[in-house]
Amino acid sequence: MRIAVVGGTGYVGLTTAVCLAARGHLVFCVGRSPDKIQRLIQGIPIIYEEKLEEMLKDVLKRRTFVPTTDLKKAVQGSDVSFICVGTPCGDDGSIDLTQIRGASREIGCALKDKVGYHVVVVKSTVVPGTTEDIVLPILEKFSGKRVGADFGVCMNPEFLREGRAVNDFMLPKETGIVIGEIDQKSGDLVSKIYEDFDGEILRTSIRAAEMIKYARNSYLAKDISFANEFANICQRLGVDYLDVKKGLEMDARIGEGRFLDAGAGFGGSCFPKDVNAIVAKAKEIGILPVMLESTLNVNEVQPYELVKLTKQVVGNPLNGKRIAVLGLAFKPGTDDMREAPSIKVINSLLREGCEISVYDSKAVRNAKKIFGSHVEYAEKAEEALRHADACVIVTEWPEFANPKLYTCMRGRVIIDGRRVLNPATLPLGFIYHAIGFLGAVKK
Repeated sequence: MRIAVVGGTGYVGLTTAVCLAARGHLVFCVGRSPDKIQRLIQGIPIIYEEKLEEMLKDVLKRRTFVPTTDLKKAVQGSDVSFICVGTPCGDDGSIDLTQIRGASREIGCALKDKVGYHVVVVKSTVVPGTTEDIVLPILEKFSGKRVGADFGVCMNPEFLREGRAVNDFMLPKETGIVIGEIDQKSGDLVSKIYEDFDGEILRTSIRAAEMIKYARNSYLAKDISFANEFANICQRLGVDYLDVKKGLEMDARIGEGRFLDAGAGFGGSCFPKDVNAIVAKAKEIGILPVMLESTLNVNEVQPYELVKLTKQVVGNPLNGKRIAVLGLAFKPGTDDMREAPSIKVINSLLREGCEISVYDSKAVRNAKKIFGSHVEYAEKAEEALRHADACVIVTEWPEFANPKLYTCMRGRVIIDGRRVLNPATLPLGFIYHAIGFLGAVKK
């Protein structure tokens, strides 16, 4: 099938475009920036994601992936258009639909002179009612055509975990595929795109598809804040939260608690934005979402627990202390620093007067845009740790689990924000503390 992906240089758009091209569809990857499109033509992805660069080069070689800035030509040369533009939060937490409106307007203009039936699919995360009440009317207005007769509309939410996005898209068995359809004809065409994917397809109303995305992310975010709040309580009572987590997982009603790990809180482009957006929407319709607001409140202050631990162990004030921060991305497997807990941790330590050295294998380029020259950027973890009085682990990159890594430190204090290390494996003399763990000294 011929597919146009509008917003194809963004995280969701690029992953979607490359993966669909890898499945043999002819995909026009549409972006606004000539520089980014040129990078894609050269086989250089805009973001870091495991397997993405390899797949990008492969689909370019097979000529199933066409980067372009010409939206009109891409839409008119395709059967289906995916809208994958950003939907950031405004100052009040509500969703900003500026890019959605713009993409809908441009696609509508392109459809005006297009011959044949075409389906527009919203893949961007939007609150219920957006596709039918905003996207659809704009498409009709600027195309001069009628939905259902001349073109179709669907909503197909993405369930991509950064760091595993390619696997999630190509192997959707765990998350399934949700298609919200304005009519059966629209849904049939979009379902055909996924007919070779190993995942259950749920066909539903457009509003239900929009809500499913928010419900899933809010549920998982709630689990993370639940875990962090209990871990904070455990720490003050001298209870190891890992034991409590095991006890939770023994209960068949709870099951394997993938999102019950305690740490520095959640970040990224989905959980904070999506929970804020559905909270704002709920208030707009007269509902006070107490649990969802509590989820956000717990997460807002969680990163500062690492700073509190650092003060308790290293000593207060921290002024003049050299602290190594390992991990900058909001999670391993990505270079994304949107809403990353490391931002709050580092800024708080800077306010305390600390000297900060940082390391992350992928996210340093993005970190420099945030912190500038206020921190030192190391090319290796050992370089960041050398001469440090203490180390704070914020992202659980696998390399940080090696206890020998920390022997070059000047101090012997490790604040583990992700329970990466086993304190029993540390060399003698190390002081180890973690969220939900009372602390230990290796003697």
